[in-house]
Amino acid sequence: MLQSFRLDHRGVREILQGPEVRRAVDDVADAIAAHVRPQVPAGTRVSVHGYTTDRGAASVTIEDVRGMAWQARDGILTRAAGAVGLEVRAWQR
Repeated sequence: MLQSFRLDHRGVREILQGPEVRRAVDDVADAIAAHVRPQVPAGTRVSVHGYTTDRGAASVTIEDVRGMAWQARDGILTRAAGAVGLEVRAWQR
């Protein structure tokens, strides 16, 4: 039997911007930051910033001018994301 399906765009948006997704995203970002902290010199600040676009999102930042070099040379953030089960791919439009 063939049934029709209609996606509830408003409902999906509500879920993606809701507190459960926000918490899940923040928890993953915190786990990434926890993997990065032991890899950088003591006292180097690693921050997590949660925000919402069309869905919950977060950024992990190494607040040191050397952070970009550590990422470029060693993939410090990429490896930390992989350690918590994320797959990092090149951004495509």
